[in-house]
Order: sequence, then structure tokens, then C-alpha cells
Amino acid sequence: MSPHHLALLLTGALLLALLALGVQLQRGHRLGRARWLHHALFFAVCVGTALSGTLAVLSGAFGWALLPALALLLTMPRTRPGRADHWQRALACAAAFAVGVWGAWG
Repeated sequence: MSPHHLALLLTGALLLALLALGVQLQRGHRLGRARWLHHALFFAVCVGTALSGTLAVLSGAFGWALLPALALLLTMPRTRPGRADHWQRALACAAAFAVGVWGAWG
């Protein structure tokens, strides 16, 4: 398995964990100190998306396909947790990442 495939899979797993934790927080489950973990996962997904795209470009794949997902992720702090725009942007990020992976898998 190439490094960019591994990075895409790892970032996808981190994104799924981020979304699952976000759903729990959105539903009102206060999972102890889960907010810091949510922010740490968010940072890891941002870094992983950028790294995956870079590795894909270096291996000759269409790494630029991950740019919309990265752009949506970087605008996420402009939304407010607990409001509809936050979870809607999160779902848009996940969809853009899925489409980006399909393009960057190459």
C-alpha cells in the first residue's frame, strides 16, 4: 500500500471518529472532557487531509481533489457548535472528503 493510500485511510478513520464524537456532543452527551478530544481530532483531520493531498500529488494522483474538503474544514471555526450550521458544515466536509478520496486514490 502506498503512503498516500495509507494517509487517506488514516485520515478517513480520524474523520469518522470526529463525526461520531461530534454527534454525541451535539445530542447533549457530555462525555467528560470530550471537547478537547473533539478539537484534537479536528486538528488531526485538517493536517491529515493536507498531508494526504500532498502525498497524492507527489505520487502522481489527483491530490487537488481534496482541496474542497480542506477548505470546508478550515472554515469550520466560523460556525457555532450546537447550531445547525455546525453539523451541516461537518456533513459537507465529510462528503467533500469522500469525493476527494475517490479522486485522489488514483
